[in-house]
Amino acid sequence: MIISSDGEEINTVSSVTVISDHSFDQEVFEVEKPVLVYFWASWCGPCRLVSPSIDWVANTYGERLKVVKLEIDPNPDSVAKCKVEGVPALRIFKDNEIIATHEGAIGKQQLQSFIDTYVS
Repeated sequence: MIISSDGEEINTVSSVTVISDHSFDQEVFEVEKPVLVYFWASWCGPCRLVSPSIDWVANTYGERLKVVKLEIDPNPDSVAKCKVEGVPALRIFKDNEIIATHEGAIGKQQLQSFIDTYVS
C-alpha cells in the first residue's frame, strides 16, 4: 500500500483484468455483474492520467462491478464492436448491453459519479 500526497491509500495491486479481442465476450458478456471496459493506448497521454483512477474503481467497486482494460491497437474487433472513436474510452455493460459510454479524459470525482449513476 502506498500513501498519496493527499493522504489517500493507493493499492499497488490492481484488480483490473487485462483482456483482448479473444477474451472479450467471455470477460464482458459472461459475467453476472456490470462490467466497466476501459479502452486505452500506450501512446495516449490522457490514458496515463486516467489509469490510476481505473485501478481505484476496481479496488473500490470490485464487489459490484468488474473492471477490465483493453489496449485498442492490438484489438480492433472489440474497438469496432463498442464503437470506440477515441481514447481513453469507457463503456459500462450490463446484461450484454452497453448502458453507458464516455470518451476522453475523466477526473476521479467525475468517474465516481459516472459509475454511481449506473452501478447500485
